[in-house]
Amino acid sequence: MKLFLILLSIPLLTATSLLAYDSMYEKTPVGEIKVLELPTRLALEAKSGKSYFDADNGLFRKLFRFISSNDVSMTTPVEADIKPGKMRFFVGEKDMNKNLQSSSSVRVTNMPARKVVSIGIRGGYSEKSFISNQSKLMEWFAKNNKYEQDGPAYGVYWNGPFVPGFLKRSEVHIPIRTRKKENLEKTK
Repeated sequence: MKLFLILLSIPLLTATSLLAYDSMYEKTPVGEIKVLELPTRLALEAKSGKSYFDADNGLFRKLFRFISSNDVSMTTPVEADIKPGKMRFFVGEKDMNKNLQSSSSVRVTNMPARKVVSIGIRGGYSEKSFISNQSKLMEWFAKNNKYEQDGPAYGVYWNGPFVPGFLKRSEVHIPIRTRKKENLEKTK
């Protein structure tokens, strides 16, 4: 059975590598918690009044129509705010010179560099997985008094819909900042 699964995975892994996109930054290894410095990036953002995990939020379709009509290449990862739902695609290096203008459904925005704490995940993209891994990051804050939370948690998704769930990679990020001196003294 194990050999069968390995043989089944080879074509899938080959197919996913052929669909490689430009990456905006490196993946966090599965199961690891790391502090990352994310670069400044140009984002294409769609929003919904619903949660990101509502199946009919329409965010991907809005963004895909926008990049298709503006001849913008896909990049990875895709970021998602959870409540309310927002999804961000990023503009890669080769498309940076295009004059991209916000539309009624997609906002073009510059995202500043920021520091986050990240946890790497393997498996399907679900609200349950997001919440479980967000909890692990909150435990990290309880043990680490150097940083404090500087914004809400959000999802980071590396694979498209045709990658089987057991092969998918994602992350949960929480923006952080160095703990202020007065807050640091309270934790001692």
